Amino acid sequence: MARANRLAATWPCVVVDNTESVSTADALGLDDGIDYLANGANRGIATALNQGVERLLDAGCTSALLFDQDSEPSAQLLTELPQLLDDERARNQRVALIGPAYEDARLGGIAPFVRFGYLKLQRIEPTGTRPVDVDFLITSGSCINLAAWRDIGPMDDTLFIDFVDLEWCVRARSKGYAVLGAPTLRLAHELGGEPVRVFGRKYPGHSAVRHYYLFRNAVALIRRSYVPWTWKSTELVKMPFRLAIYALFMQPRLTHLRLSLLGIWHGILGRAGAL
Repeated sequence: MARANRLAATWPCVVVDNTESVSTADALGLDDGIDYLANGANRGIATALNQGVERLLDAGCTSALLFDQDSEPSAQLLTELPQLLDDERARNQRVALIGPAYEDARLGGIAPFVRFGYLKLQRIEPTGTRPVDVDFLITSGSCINLAAWRDIGPMDDTLFIDFVDLEWCVRARSKGYAVLGAPTLRLAHELGGEPVRVFGRKYPGHSAVRHYYLFRNAVALIRRSYVPWTWKSTELVKMPFRLAIYALFMQPRLTHLRLSLLGIWHGILGRAGAL
């Protein structure tokens, strides 16, 4: 909560609490100026983000910085990222969001920006000073242009968690909006749980339930017409390798395998929402 209080010293701040135990802002030690919303249940990351954005729109904000509990934004990011968005809006009104390169020390450094390519993602190193066109950004650390929010639409609640950020970016780009990476800015962010090492390479670790959503939503997005075949082809290539890694290297193996396969099956059936 100290992190939220620090953020609130710079910008209007909304905290959406998806834990099952209902609390209060005072009990959590949140500053008086923070808008605290307790859901009393895990309603998914998409719903929580939508709730927070709506509160900021009601407050008259023109942009929204999004963070989750695993991110540690610098003072530089908090001031410069919204300014970069303003600069890009002045050049191009049709910009959906801008975000920094994130750094997860557990995974070995700064992650590149990504563009989709047939069978393989194109990785763009975060160098130079000008924002670069990318195909998607992770939610945490991104700064959304709220003037475009109504046109693009909210995050997809049916996905619940996993690929929520990718789907929104793809939808924004399908409507002619730009998604931009800011190569001069960094976000300290932990992606997933404790990484696992497979043949010398580290992969983000997740629970078996998260792997259910990952596979289910991947199949769901593959079925959508506005999602480009560049991403679909890459995901189809990666899916069997992911399945093998989760089933062989993450404990308990059978649970990871069972829920991953269930996710694929539910994706085919079109099931959505919470498991």
